[in-house]
Amino acid sequence: MEKIDLKNLRNIGIIAHIDAGKTTTTERILFYAGVIHKMGTVDEGNATMDWMAQEQERGITITSASTACFWKSKKINIIDTPGHVDFTIEVERSLKVLDGAVVVLCATSGVQSQTETVWRQADRYKVPRIAFINKLDRLGANFDRVLGEMHDRLGVNAAAIQFPDATEDAFCGIIDIIDEKYYLYKDEKGEQIEVLDVPDQYKEKLEECKHVLLERLADADDTIMEMFLEEKDITPDDIRQAIRRAVVKSEFMPVLCGTALRNRGIQLLLDAIVDYLPSPVDVPSVTGINPANPEEELIRETNVKSPFSGLVFKVATDPYVGKLFYTRIYSGKVESGSQVYNSSERVKERIAKIVVMHSNKQEIAPATEAGDIVALIGLKNTKSGNTICDPNNKIILENMKIPEPVVSMAIEPKSKADQDKLGLTLRKFLDEDPSLRVIYNHDTAQTIISGMGELHLEIIIDRMKREFGLETNIGRPQVAYKETIKKSLKGVVGKFVSQTGGRGQYGHVVVDVKPTDEAGSGFVFINKIKGGSIPREYIPAVEKGLKSGALNGVLAGYPVTDFQVTLVDGTYHDVDSSELAFQMAAKVALKEALLKGKSIFLEPVMDIELVCPEGFMGAVLGDLNTRRARIVNLGTRANLKTARCEVPLAEMFNYANALRSLTQGRASFSMEPAFYAEVPQFVADKIIGARDASLSKK
Repeated sequence: MEKIDLKNLRNIGIIAHIDAGKTTTTERILFYAGVIHKMGTVDEGNATMDWMAQEQERGITITSASTACFWKSKKINIIDTPGHVDFTIEVERSLKVLDGAVVVLCATSGVQSQTETVWRQADRYKVPRIAFINKLDRLGANFDRVLGEMHDRLGVNAAAIQFPDATEDAFCGIIDIIDEKYYLYKDEKGEQIEVLDVPDQYKEKLEECKHVLLERLADADDTIMEMFLEEKDITPDDIRQAIRRAVVKSEFMPVLCGTALRNRGIQLLLDAIVDYLPSPVDVPSVTGINPANPEEELIRETNVKSPFSGLVFKVATDPYVGKLFYTRIYSGKVESGSQVYNSSERVKERIAKIVVMHSNKQEIAPATEAGDIVALIGLKNTKSGNTICDPNNKIILENMKIPEPVVSMAIEPKSKADQDKLGLTLRKFLDEDPSLRVIYNHDTAQTIISGMGELHLEIIIDRMKREFGLETNIGRPQVAYKETIKKSLKGVVGKFVSQTGGRGQYGHVVVDVKPTDEAGSGFVFINKIKGGSIPREYIPAVEKGLKSGALNGVLAGYPVTDFQVTLVDGTYHDVDSSELAFQMAAKVALKEALLKGKSIFLEPVMDIELVCPEGFMGAVLGDLNTRRARIVNLGTRANLKTARCEVPLAEMFNYANALRSLTQGRASFSMEPAFYAEVPQFVADKIIGARDASLSKK
């Protein structure tokens, strides 16, 4: 691997809404940089960065792919990210380790839902950006409208540094505002470019655009502001230097244009990447904490002399070499065969091999150093989000934000022989994908997988079949309802008497039962037996019987929770009493209490946080009201509306799709369990009816 000066390195990502043209743009970048010699397309399924079978079949990017190229003596590490909201974790972890990003926008669709989402993600990690308005050759393309949407929807200080000479089928050239030149594309491959003076019909627009550019740049750069106010001559070099300073500070975004599919504007985009996006030394040094003292903050300078540190931001499985650990090296250097320390898991690891990734192909490197993005092979206990570092200079770097899953489904193998295989396979996917969750619900005896959307889970199921030969059945998970007692009761009697010829069974208990004051307290048992009315050795049997009886309530067989039972009295028989008899007596007493104490259903209630453009909030809140939601808080975040609410889980199945339909895909939400609450009577009647119908079928 050729050694590169850190100032000549660019670690960038291509981010956008689905179908804005990210993968096609990356394909053209690789072609003009000389990495590939034939341009593939997403439609034909032969794009370099979309290597998974599922990506080629569906024509979408599912997993972020890494590659590298050179342009004007600068090395560019590129990560092409997915645009679909279901794979947002791929964008999240890529932005966490990148120094800059190219935001691709469609000239017809403009700023779309996932554009807003990836924009917020880039804001979270303070990633400097430039914009590329793509697909100017399409019907309905409008460069100025999209630029306006960027100001209105994203609230960004952006200005064009280029504009197209025309749009749709007539688009054949680009006017450079800084150098005041016209780039005419003369061939289909976009390699024959003639640089001309700006045509007369565009000179007035050029002056207008240049004035807007300098005004917006002056807002972000003091040097340009002084020159602008003093009416000094501002040279193209002055503008370029000011743009770079402002972009690195994330205070300005230059906007470029072109059409990747028809090979126009890509070389100018490459120029902008190396001219304006930061190198690893332009961004702040990485900070972390001391594993031995979490209060102590540590800084790692971005150079080879600092102690080694890196963040494993992605784990992928390769059929030939096993697991690949994609890692951003923040400081120091490390060689293959070296021992490193995983400070997140507190274990030592050995790096067997270091490879530079070109999509799904690998190039072996003997060593790696600060600023690089590489894949490591041979780590055993490392997971996505872990920090690896010098064993003598330990540090834990900040992990990425893992989004909460929003869609769940039940899964089981088609044959019982594959039960263990299912567990092993799911464990592999969990190592790769932090946004995937797997739980075993003891209440419903189901394995539940949860992810970012139905497509996310569909891809997981498909990969199980293709990569591991595992056939599965899937279904909607049941809601884990519970029951509890509503009314306090005193002196509830439970008696179990059995006489079958020989020795009989006799148990008799008297209990007080009441609901607990605190939700989520479960079952509380208090023994107040005095004077030996029940021998001490039978008290644990009473508690065991109550716990056993609480597993199945009287309404529909759901577990009973949040109740307190006090054992106050009882009797026993010298010969016939036994632990079993007192267990059965306790069950009888609990059943009697539930019947007399007006047992009710409890349902899991979810805490929902929703972010939505203002124009759609009325429809979203109306829909939430039909789902029995309780609005807790309404607010504003930048140019978006937010809502916090509590909604029963039973009403939230398929909500992700419903929300996308209501908001044209421009809203997002997160959901997590909050508490259990009483079910309204009409819902309780439905639950009992469904349970009765299920039992009658059996």
